[in-house]
Amino acid sequence: MANPTAVRPDATDRTPSRRTGRWIDHWEPEDPAFWASTGKRVARRNLILSIFAEHLGFSVWVIWSIVAVNLNSVGFAFTESQLFWLVAIPNLVGATLRLPYTFAVPKFGGRNWTIVSALVLVVPCVALAFAVSDPGTSFGTMLFVAALAGVGGGNFASSMTNISYFYPEKDKGWALGLNAAGGNIGVAVVQAPFVVSAVVTAGAGIHLARAGWMWVPLALLSAFLAWRYMDNLAVARTDFGSSVVAAKRLHTWVMSFLYIGTFGSFIGYAAAFPLLIKGQFPEVNVTTYAFLGALVGSLVRPIGGRLADRVGGGVVTAASFLAMGLGVLGVVGALRVGSFALFLACFMVLFLATGVGNGSTYRMIPAIFRHGVDPADAAATATMKRQAAAAIGIISAVGAYGGFLVPRTYGWSTSAFGSIEPALFVYVGIYVVMIVVTWWFYLRRSTEMAKAGV
Repeated sequence: MANPTAVRPDATDRTPSRRTGRWIDHWEPEDPAFWASTGKRVARRNLILSIFAEHLGFSVWVIWSIVAVNLNSVGFAFTESQLFWLVAIPNLVGATLRLPYTFAVPKFGGRNWTIVSALVLVVPCVALAFAVSDPGTSFGTMLFVAALAGVGGGNFASSMTNISYFYPEKDKGWALGLNAAGGNIGVAVVQAPFVVSAVVTAGAGIHLARAGWMWVPLALLSAFLAWRYMDNLAVARTDFGSSVVAAKRLHTWVMSFLYIGTFGSFIGYAAAFPLLIKGQFPEVNVTTYAFLGALVGSLVRPIGGRLADRVGGGVVTAASFLAMGLGVLGVVGALRVGSFALFLACFMVLFLATGVGNGSTYRMIPAIFRHGVDPADAAATATMKRQAAAAIGIISAVGAYGGFLVPRTYGWSTSAFGSIEPALFVYVGIYVVMIVVTWWFYLRRSTEMAKAGV
């Protein structure tokens, strides 16, 4: 609520109106003078700290992708299927938390929720440190502890929602792109040989508890920086009406399905990749290569958006699914001939395609909601933007469930058939369906969306 005692700045006062608790009551980023004088500086400060917090959230979210690889080396005796459960369950929890995290920012304030979400990261880190220190820890307990890491997955939704309020429309895509990339790269950082793996193997033996303890001071630092330097915006308001309208639109759910194939594939393959390397090529040093896929997928995400701007999001998305399917078939061939080099190359194609697809699908959403809206109608345009933002929240949550389905399909395949090949053929079939769905709704010449170049 706005502070009734706050004085609204007049036309010549470009200073944000503040109240206690670092709330800003007056925020007009679309006003060029306001943006140039103070808005841009404040927004940039909040963006930098938001990227840091979201980066840590992603890092904690996927920490089990590295921990699971080493569990049996320190005295545990989990099956391959159980290990895939441990890397899958954080993705299930993270996807589920994305919707409530989206609404937390308008409810509590972006700064306030960043403090809370950063402090919450301490819980899964400490729990992990204690759980992996005792080889007698049951699988059920370990699964619960792994599930706690899912809180890091919710950070993406709240962080993106918060930053979207700070920037004008002309800069919003750039700011959100930086924010998203900063988070996604957290996956690669965790799996990089010079980060978690280096910490847990420093000295004699493997010390998995350090994989949890190392993030605690960083989470506390993030919370402190958010408390000290970030801001809450009073203009952020929960708009459940727009969410209801967006949920009723068919295209919201079509894009949710397609986002399972792009972002869901990215986070699912990234989480499972270390286990896949170890299981299929035990002679290979996992930490040398595991991070490459997440790094490639993160860095090319903006390219997907740029390509979608040039040739159309539907075209780029369909091409991404085609590349994913071919990449998976290449992985099957690599396994049959026992070539790790081919296996790695095909997975890089797969990660490249997921990154491009992530960028193109995110570009398609506002284009879909803009269709049929007169740009000169300010009220209709404002309503459209709210509905598109609400749709993005729904789509990002549903799409993240793919991060659970991918590793669990691997687990089912190894348990039922003793091989990951059946899982790979399932993925190819799904990508074929997604190509057809993309064509049907966004590329058929007779559809309005195809005519609009979505």
